[in-house]
Amino acid sequence: MFKWFHRRKDNHSKHLSEFKERLVMQELASLDIEAIKQFALKDWELGETHGLPHWQRVERNGIILATSEVNITVVRLFAYLHDKCRIDNSYDVEHGKRAANMINGIRHTLLKELTDNELELLSKACELHTTTLRTGNLTIDTCFDADRLDLERVGIIPYPNKMATSKGQYYAKNLGEFYDLAVLLTME
Repeated sequence: MFKWFHRRKDNHSKHLSEFKERLVMQELASLDIEAIKQFALKDWELGETHGLPHWQRVERNGIILATSEVNITVVRLFAYLHDKCRIDNSYDVEHGKRAANMINGIRHTLLKELTDNELELLSKACELHTTTLRTGNLTIDTCFDADRLDLERVGIIPYPNKMATSKGQYYAKNLGEFYDLAVLLTME
């Protein structure tokens, strides 16, 4: 009975194992993600719409979307820093540029373990995440899609043709499967 459910569950378990394996292989080196979270929360006044719950979902989404070619450190840092410089919960198109400037300002403190390439990827991902559809760089584009897959929190359904990666497009077409994986990953 319900063989389809067991088959889906087994398939999700395989994906979940791959996510965990990827996280172990690409840990945050010497970076302290808790320190990054605390920095992001410092002086945060805009509530949860673009705050910690959103950032945690973006991190989770990035883990789901990341392939072996994606720099998971950059994706996880993006999750907590991309909206840090918002001054408004609605239309604030410049917050990405402000976040990129902020990132350069913490280069020698919180982000001192990043390579120059990682810093550039993180800065560009933050700067462009609200103004650019895709860049062609898989790490940056994964950051974009990790954020876009959380648009339902503000009543917007992610459109597959507005996603930057093939995995993002797939999951935007198959949101039920995406949410199943998200729940499984959260439960682990």
